[in-house]
Amino acid sequence: MYDIKFTPEALEDLELYRKFEQKQVIEGIKSQLQTEPTNETRNRKQLRPNDLARWEQRLDKYRVFYDVDAENHIVKIVAIGHKEHNKLFLHGEEYVL
Repeated sequence: MYDIKFTPEALEDLELYRKFEQKQVIEGIKSQLQTEPTNETRNRKQLRPNDLARWEQRLDKYRVFYDVDAENHIVKIVAIGHKEHNKLFLHGEEYVL
């Protein structure tokens, strides 16, 4: 089992959404990232090198960006955003990976 840690920025991102959306994202994180966060699936993939995070999890229109410390069994949630069409929004602004 991996421990899930949120950065202060990720918590701020989460607060931008309504309560039921927050619950949906948190439940998705717990169900998919606590056991095998580094296994690529249809909704989880490793990203090309970038300044944000190494992994992305897709939860409907929401995107969770995270890094994994396999040695200490920690998943660090770096950012939470959403997609509208082909545009990604993080911290309330459009973001280009």
